[in-house]
Amino acid sequence: MNAAAATSHGAPTVGIVAGEASGDALGAALIEALRERVPQVRFVGIAGPRMEAAGCEPWYPLEALSVRGLVEVLGRVPQLIAIRRDLCRRLLAGRVPVFVGVDAPDFNLGLERKLHRAGVRTVHFVSPSVWAWRRERVARIARAVDRMLALFPFEPPIYEDAGVPVTFVGHPLARGAATSASRRQAREQLKIGITQPVFALLPGSRAGEVDQHGDLLLNTAAALHAARPDARFLVPLATRPTRDRFEAALYRLRLEALPLTLLYGHASDALRAADVGIVASGTATLEAALARCPHVIFYRVNAFTARIVRRRLLVPWVGLPNVLAGRFVVPELLQEDATVENIAQAAQNLYDDTVTRRRLEALFAGFAASLDVDTGARAAEAVAVELRTSGFAC
Repeated sequence: MNAAAATSHGAPTVGIVAGEASGDALGAALIEALRERVPQVRFVGIAGPRMEAAGCEPWYPLEALSVRGLVEVLGRVPQLIAIRRDLCRRLLAGRVPVFVGVDAPDFNLGLERKLHRAGVRTVHFVSPSVWAWRRERVARIARAVDRMLALFPFEPPIYEDAGVPVTFVGHPLARGAATSASRRQAREQLKIGITQPVFALLPGSRAGEVDQHGDLLLNTAAALHAARPDARFLVPLATRPTRDRFEAALYRLRLEALPLTLLYGHASDALRAADVGIVASGTATLEAALARCPHVIFYRVNAFTARIVRRRLLVPWVGLPNVLAGRFVVPELLQEDATVENIAQAAQNLYDDTVTRRRLEALFAGFAASLDVDTGARAAEAVAVELRTSGFAC
């Protein structure tokens, strides 16, 4: 590949694709850090608002890949294939030397495999959950990826054993993890009394997750409010479409009288302020831990999707705090167990048990210490190495 062809006025161009809000944050951190090393670098691909603000040129918006579940994705397959084909064509036509897939493994690994075969250096940022299920993916990853960037310290040995170059980059959320003073500070910012019971409700960052979980969380909040009339609820929502969907559910259920505050983003603030979180499984559970917020994990997907996943799970837990601890430290209420009664009772029990909450907060502080490295800098250096390998001086 002619490296000079992949430039804009001499600037190296890096392809990058993120598929959800957490990937947008990781992609933005990488972009900002790599531009400190290579100021002229250009990024193109699929980006969210944070990546765009960092300087990525979006060929498609983040929402183009916003889909969840094995069954749920079926209706979007033709569209997703068309997007991936167009991206591959444009990236190869532009002769990009390096491509970074940020999470979204079902989309990105297929794209990375095609680009890798064409001579593009490929980096996958965020290991798929091969430690939890579908371990056979490691062999396929080895054929698609020149380097894996791993967020958690237990992941590199898996790839080293398979001969896949891997770099531990930590998690950027750990750099800004909560301190012992964070709850008071967050409540002052949100104008909430320090003794008032506060619950953070996180339905998920995708529109489909809000559709699936919105009614469940609102009815759970109603049940908690009936038991504790002094309780207050914080709901951070990642995008305007997810906020619109949640508000529609609020009015449809006629629960406007709930003492509920909707936040545009600011999930960390909501979790830091809360005594207890009710959090959809995913990256938000790690965010809850790093906010030192004791929480209950829940999730619902299509029943057929759930059956497939359960058959292939290699560990008994799905929440990242439990994975990091290697045991159940946070309650998990999934599928048929994710009912209003169960979630409300678990959240109430956790609120009432001050000793358990303090122990969890101490454990979560330890998680932060283990993950606190300069993620953007480490990821950027790994990508810079790939740029040098492809022929750019940087």
